[in-house]
Amino acid sequence: MDKVLLHCCCAPCSLSCIDPLREEGIEPTAFWYNPNIHPWKEYEARRDCLLGYAKEIGMEVRVQEDYGLREFVEKVAADLDNRCTYCYEHRLEGAARYAAEHGFEAFTTTLLASVYQRHELIAAAGERFAKQYGVEFLYRDFRPNFRAGNQRARELGFYMQKYCGCVFSEAERYQKQIDRDKARFSENAGK
Repeated sequence: MDKVLLHCCCAPCSLSCIDPLREEGIEPTAFWYNPNIHPWKEYEARRDCLLGYAKEIGMEVRVQEDYGLREFVEKVAADLDNRCTYCYEHRLEGAARYAAEHGFEAFTTTLLASVYQRHELIAAAGERFAKQYGVEFLYRDFRPNFRAGNQRARELGFYMQKYCGCVFSEAERYQKQIDRDKARFSENAGK
Protein backbone atom coordinates (compact mmCIF):
# COMPACT_ATOMS: atom_id res chain seq x y z
CA MET A 1 0.00 0.00 0.00
CA ASP A 2 1.72 3.15 -1.21
CA LYS A 3 -0.47 6.08 -0.29
CA VAL A 4 -1.95 6.11 3.22
CA LEU A 5 -3.36 9.20 4.89
CA LEU A 6 -2.90 9.18 8.67
CA HIS A 7 -5.37 11.47 10.41
CA CYS A 8 -3.44 12.85 13.41
CA CYS A 9 -5.02 14.31 16.51
CA CYS A 10 -1.63 15.18 18.05
CA ALA A 11 2.06 14.33 17.91
CA PRO A 12 2.10 12.13 21.07
CA CYS A 13 -0.59 9.80 19.68
CA SER A 14 1.13 9.74 16.29
CA LEU A 15 4.17 8.11 17.93
CA SER A 16 2.02 5.04 18.58
CA CYS A 17 1.18 4.76 14.88
CA ILE A 18 3.95 6.01 12.62
CA ASP A 19 6.67 3.49 13.50
CA PRO A 20 4.33 0.46 13.34
CA LEU A 21 3.11 1.59 9.92
CA ARG A 22 6.66 2.18 8.72
CA GLU A 23 7.61 -1.30 9.96
CA GLU A 24 4.90 -2.63 7.61
CA GLY A 25 6.48 -0.69 4.74
CA ILE A 26 3.81 2.01 4.81
CA GLU A 27 5.00 5.62 4.68
CA PRO A 28 2.00 7.59 5.97
CA THR A 29 1.19 11.15 5.07
CA ALA A 30 -0.04 12.94 8.18
CA PHE A 31 -3.33 14.79 7.98
CA TRP A 32 -4.23 17.52 10.45
CA TYR A 33 -7.99 18.06 10.61
CA ASN A 34 -9.30 18.64 14.12
CA PRO A 35 -12.05 21.26 14.35
CA ASN A 36 -13.01 19.76 17.71
CA ILE A 37 -9.92 21.03 19.57
CA HIS A 38 -10.43 24.14 21.71
CA PRO A 39 -9.45 26.72 22.80
CA TRP A 40 -7.34 28.17 19.99
CA LYS A 41 -4.06 27.97 21.92
CA GLU A 42 -4.62 24.24 22.49
CA TYR A 43 -5.39 23.73 18.79
CA GLU A 44 -2.31 25.70 17.79
CA ALA A 45 0.00 23.89 20.25
CA ARG A 46 -1.07 20.44 19.04
CA ARG A 47 -0.87 21.35 15.36
CA ASP A 48 2.53 22.99 15.66
CA CYS A 49 3.99 20.13 17.71
CA LEU A 50 2.89 17.67 15.02
CA LEU A 51 4.37 19.86 12.27
CA GLY A 52 7.69 20.10 14.09
CA TYR A 53 7.89 16.36 14.71
CA ALA A 54 6.94 15.49 11.14
CA LYS A 55 9.74 17.70 9.85
CA GLU A 56 12.24 15.92 12.14
CA ILE A 57 11.27 12.47 10.88
CA GLY A 58 10.75 13.41 7.24
CA MET A 59 7.01 12.81 7.14
CA GLU A 60 4.77 14.83 4.88
CA VAL A 61 1.87 16.67 6.57
CA ARG A 62 -1.27 17.98 4.94
CA VAL A 63 -3.12 20.60 6.97
CA GLN A 64 -6.80 21.30 6.56
CA GLU A 65 -7.02 24.34 8.75
CA ASP A 66 -10.39 24.54 10.46
CA TYR A 67 -10.73 25.93 13.95
CA GLY A 68 -14.38 24.95 14.22
CA LEU A 69 -15.48 26.08 17.68
CA ARG A 70 -18.89 27.46 16.70
CA GLU A 71 -19.87 24.55 14.44
CA PHE A 72 -18.64 21.96 16.95
CA VAL A 73 -20.60 23.49 19.82
CA GLU A 74 -23.73 23.85 17.67
CA LYS A 75 -23.54 20.18 16.62
CA VAL A 76 -23.00 18.72 20.11
CA ALA A 77 -24.87 21.14 22.40
CA ALA A 78 -28.18 19.27 22.30
CA ASP A 79 -26.59 15.93 23.30
CA LEU A 80 -23.35 16.50 25.20
CA ASP A 81 -23.21 12.92 26.49
CA ASN A 82 -22.86 11.64 22.90
CA ARG A 83 -20.57 14.34 21.58
CA CYS A 84 -17.74 11.87 20.94
CA THR A 85 -19.75 10.17 18.20
CA TYR A 86 -20.10 13.44 16.29
CA CYS A 87 -16.45 14.26 16.90
CA TYR A 88 -15.13 10.94 15.56
CA GLU A 89 -17.51 10.90 12.61
CA HIS A 90 -16.82 14.48 11.56
CA ARG A 91 -13.06 14.07 11.57
CA LEU A 92 -13.07 10.63 9.94
CA GLU A 93 -15.45 11.77 7.25
CA GLY A 94 -13.10 14.68 6.59
CA ALA A 95 -10.15 12.28 6.37
CA ALA A 96 -11.98 9.86 4.06
CA ARG A 97 -13.11 12.68 1.78
CA TYR A 98 -9.62 14.18 1.66
CA ALA A 99 -8.04 10.78 0.96
CA ALA A 100 -10.46 10.09 -1.90
CA GLU A 101 -10.07 13.57 -3.41
CA HIS A 102 -6.27 13.49 -3.26
CA GLY A 103 -5.52 10.01 -4.59
CA PHE A 104 -4.79 8.13 -1.38
CA GLU A 105 -5.45 4.39 -1.37
CA ALA A 106 -6.40 4.31 2.29
CA PHE A 107 -6.72 6.31 5.47
CA THR A 108 -6.39 5.58 9.16
CA THR A 109 -6.27 7.61 12.35
CA THR A 110 -4.22 8.10 15.48
CA LEU A 111 -7.51 8.04 17.39
CA LEU A 112 -7.10 4.25 17.25
CA ALA A 113 -4.09 4.58 19.56
CA SER A 114 -5.73 6.15 22.58
CA VAL A 115 -6.84 3.94 25.44
CA TYR A 116 -9.19 6.78 26.45
CA GLN A 117 -11.24 6.90 23.24
CA ARG A 118 -14.17 4.74 22.20
CA HIS A 119 -12.30 2.42 19.87
CA GLU A 120 -15.32 0.59 18.41
CA LEU A 121 -17.05 3.85 17.45
CA ILE A 122 -13.89 5.06 15.72
CA ALA A 123 -13.46 1.84 13.76
CA ALA A 124 -17.13 1.77 12.75
CA ALA A 125 -17.01 5.40 11.56
CA GLY A 126 -13.84 4.72 9.58
CA GLU A 127 -15.40 1.72 7.84
CA ARG A 128 -18.62 3.61 7.05
CA PHE A 129 -16.86 6.60 5.50
CA ALA A 130 -14.43 4.36 3.62
CA LYS A 131 -17.41 2.81 1.84
CA GLN A 132 -19.06 6.18 1.28
CA TYR A 133 -15.96 7.74 -0.31
CA GLY A 134 -14.56 4.64 -2.04
CA VAL A 135 -11.26 4.52 -0.19
CA GLU A 136 -9.97 1.81 2.16
CA PHE A 137 -10.03 2.28 5.93
CA LEU A 138 -6.75 0.84 7.20
CA TYR A 139 -7.78 -0.49 10.58
CA ARG A 140 -5.05 -1.09 13.12
CA ASP A 141 -5.34 -1.42 16.86
CA PHE A 142 -2.53 0.91 17.91
CA ARG A 143 -3.51 0.84 21.61
CA PRO A 144 -0.74 -1.58 22.67
CA ASN A 145 1.77 1.14 21.69
CA PHE A 146 0.00 3.95 23.59
CA ARG A 147 1.95 4.03 26.88
CA ALA A 148 5.34 3.65 25.20
CA GLY A 149 4.42 6.35 22.68
CA ASN A 150 3.46 8.76 25.44
CA GLN A 151 6.67 8.02 27.33
CA ARG A 152 8.69 8.69 24.19
CA ALA A 153 6.75 11.92 23.61
CA ARG A 154 7.71 13.11 27.09
CA GLU A 155 11.35 12.24 26.44
CA LEU A 156 11.24 14.21 23.19
CA GLY A 157 9.76 17.21 25.02
CA PHE A 158 6.48 17.20 23.10
CA TYR A 159 3.55 19.30 24.14
CA MET A 160 1.46 16.86 26.20
CA GLN A 161 -2.23 17.69 26.31
CA LYS A 162 -4.34 16.91 29.36
CA TYR A 163 -7.66 16.23 27.60
CA CYS A 164 -8.96 14.97 24.26
CA GLY A 165 -9.38 18.47 22.85
CA CYS A 166 -13.09 19.00 23.32
CA VAL A 167 -13.84 21.98 25.54
CA PHE A 168 -16.39 19.86 27.43
CA SER A 169 -13.72 17.25 28.13
CA GLU A 170 -11.50 19.96 29.54
CA ALA A 171 -14.30 21.00 31.91
CA GLU A 172 -14.73 17.36 32.99
CA ARG A 173 -11.05 17.10 33.87
CA TYR A 174 -11.52 19.97 36.35
CA GLN A 175 -14.85 18.72 37.75
CA LYS A 176 -13.48 17.61 41.14
CA GLN A 177 -11.87 21.00 41.64
CA ILE A 178 -15.05 22.75 40.52
CA ASP A 179 -17.09 20.69 43.00
CA ARG A 180 -14.62 21.43 45.83
CA ASP A 181 -14.70 25.17 45.09
CA LYS A 182 -18.47 25.16 44.88
CA ALA A 183 -18.74 23.46 48.28
CA ARG A 184 -16.13 25.77 49.79
CA PHE A 185 -17.81 28.94 48.60
CA SER A 186 -21.34 27.81 49.44
CA GLU A 187 -20.15 27.04 52.99
CA ASN A 188 -18.70 30.55 53.25
CA ALA A 189 -21.80 32.24 51.79
CA GLY A 190 -23.63 32.24 55.13
CA LYS A 191 -20.70 33.63 57.11
